[in-house]
Amino acid sequence: MTTLPNQRHLFDIPDDVAYFNTATMGPMTKTSVEAGQKGLARKLHPWTIPETDFFADTERLRPLLAELIGADTDGIAFSPSVSYALATAARNLPLSKGQKILLLEDQFPSNVYIWRNLANQTGAAIRTVSAKHGESLSDALHAAIGPDTGLVACANVRWTDGALIDLRAIGKRCREVGAALVLDLTQSCGALPFDVKDVQPDFVAVAAYKWLLAPYATGFIYVAPQHRSGYPLEQNWIARQGSSNFSRLIDYTDHYGPGAQRFDMGERSNFALLPALESAVRTILDWGVGNIEETLAARNAALADQLANMGLHCPPEAERGAHYLCPLLPETAPDDLTSQLKDANIFVSRRGDRLRITQHLFTTEADMERFITELSHHLTT
Repeated sequence: MTTLPNQRHLFDIPDDVAYFNTATMGPMTKTSVEAGQKGLARKLHPWTIPETDFFADTERLRPLLAELIGADTDGIAFSPSVSYALATAARNLPLSKGQKILLLEDQFPSNVYIWRNLANQTGAAIRTVSAKHGESLSDALHAAIGPDTGLVACANVRWTDGALIDLRAIGKRCREVGAALVLDLTQSCGALPFDVKDVQPDFVAVAAYKWLLAPYATGFIYVAPQHRSGYPLEQNWIARQGSSNFSRLIDYTDHYGPGAQRFDMGERSNFALLPALESAVRTILDWGVGNIEETLAARNAALADQLANMGLHCPPEAERGAHYLCPLLPETAPDDLTSQLKDANIFVSRRGDRLRITQHLFTTEADMERFITELSHHLTT
């Protein structure tokens, strides 16, 4: 792996802005925005858009998205949101009364509500897993999986504190007991390497507007081979065989396109968003996800040492995502700490009793120095 140089020149981030909030919304590169603007402008002259362009962007993107997660191209479908992707998974994962759905404590709401709904429909029961003192969240989840587990729904890192889940071990345990595994990789895809062949999940959901640095309302679903003949949420025309022949769309067919295409969202051919998404994904792949992880790990290790000198302790490196820093705040920390930092053009999130610091390749040494100085000031006054 290679440590990457700073990439701030690719972004439109003023020198006086220190942005440590990628986990909320990753900024797009100038190139991605230009690609989206160019695509949007095509609607000025719709007569110049050929029918083949309803398919061109998606079919260029599918293999790129597959490459991000080590998947086959046929396993990729387009999704506007994690909630859409997880609803697709829920529709295709039958559970029995009394089976357990395992969730993590403080899991993101989109990855909770859908499973509550499924439990109500099927008679399954929700079990929320928390870690005991001295136990990692990953170990707690692994220990909770048993013969009565029907489904495990989790992320690679927990969004509130960056707690790392050993997905390879969780996937192996799920297969041992016959449980389905559904992953939301929104907070790790593009920052942590992942390979579906190692984990073997049933479904993967990714929203691209965070660590993939892509537009809002873009994302994708990975569907394992055994589920690709399942039931989509929508019955849209473009997912059917022969849909590229516009003159014969009234020759209705019950046959879908290959692979996971039946699960594609309606109006997938978004001429503004897809070019921007493609540009963003190509940038991530050019950098290399492993290189991104290594670079952010080194920067965060140095930043964690500075925070520790202030008495702010982050989870150990082995138990958190390398791209996440979430120090525990003292009880005396002001309630409006993030607002005070925002007044100094420093942008960071607070989740519960932790500060969530998520830098990226655009973060400079000057950003970090100013952040530490301002944070120290507001915690001691």
